[in-house]
Amino acid sequence: MRVLYVSHTAEISGGERSLLGLLGALPASVQPHLAAPAGPLQRAAQGLGVPVTSITGTAGSLRLHPLHTPRAIAEIELAALQVRRAGRRSQAAILHANSIRAGIELGLAPAPRTQDGRPAPRVVHVRDCLPAGVLTSATMRLIAATATTVVANSHYTARSVRAAAPGARVEVVYNAVDLARFDPARIDRRAARAGLDRVPEGALLLGVIAQLSPWKGQDTAIEAVSQLRDDGIDAHLLLIGSAKFVARSTRYDNEAYLRRLHAIAAAAGVADRVSFLGEREDVPELIRALDILLLPSWEEPFGRALIEAMALEVPVIATSVGGPVEILEDGREGLLCPPRDARAWTQAIAGLACDAERRAQMGRAGRERVERSFTIASHVAATLDVYEAALGRRAA
Repeated sequence: MRVLYVSHTAEISGGERSLLGLLGALPASVQPHLAAPAGPLQRAAQGLGVPVTSITGTAGSLRLHPLHTPRAIAEIELAALQVRRAGRRSQAAILHANSIRAGIELGLAPAPRTQDGRPAPRVVHVRDCLPAGVLTSATMRLIAATATTVVANSHYTARSVRAAAPGARVEVVYNAVDLARFDPARIDRRAARAGLDRVPEGALLLGVIAQLSPWKGQDTAIEAVSQLRDDGIDAHLLLIGSAKFVARSTRYDNEAYLRRLHAIAAAAGVADRVSFLGEREDVPELIRALDILLLPSWEEPFGRALIEAMALEVPVIATSVGGPVEILEDGREGLLCPPRDARAWTQAIAGLACDAERRAQMGRAGRERVERSFTIASHVAATLDVYEAALGRRAA
């Protein structure tokens, strides 16, 4: 089975990491091909032995803007034509868009014909929950009308798709984690911790792994560190990730947000307790060094960092809005907290800070949960089931 995977971006963030995990684990019966803008994602796919085709990228925000919207539409229309050509050249039996924008590209161009003369089924992976609005509704209706199947990364995301496009055919496929790479047995926690600068041996080490963008809530984590200090708890925070989406048309001014995070830490007097590490390749080692991983997003469609931390037996505290509610049981593998409520996060962190045994129990429960529900093998199997169902739906 030949499958053309389509990405609207060259950058590698959570959705692209999930795609690469899938590409690296597909059985020999699936022959993948990637259509994406030139850049890091293409190079990573080539490293897996996946052939690639370059297409036009778009960073356009899915919100109306007199300048940016026409430009984004032009980019998407051009990419749509390129995707159609790539589908024909690769003789794809299925087209799989890795994002909403890539799904728009599939929807704007007729699907290439397969060898039997019928159009190739189109699968669109929805990994984000768009804010309510006219453009969001139009976007999701287009995807619902043109996709054979919409894949959502959580039931929370699936509900947002159905709210905007009630007729969408939606299947939920959870993201997965590489249990071998994120294996606590292979990482010496003390050595990982010793390799960090500016973190005293006895300090409580917290971390947020996410792109630097307002909705990810890193400011809440910094405020919590300040309040913990006032409460007599020596907490240090690692911010792992960068403001990688910085085009003027991007929904948030992420570079300005990065500057604001530095200002918040300085004004609170905790600049020496907050480390901005940027993009890192040693993420498993950094997570293993943590006492608690935080995911303080305003809402979170899934929460990839959660399952990575859980796999490494690190307890987690996550937003109570979105996918994390499906990933962990409050009080078992970690805790759930309301977003943007720094005091609630401070109290939750403090409760775990003084109870090492409870943290260890949560860590063990987290690993067990991931082994049951978030393996790459189960992710690949569920994805292949989607493909078979899409091919059957086309035949019907």
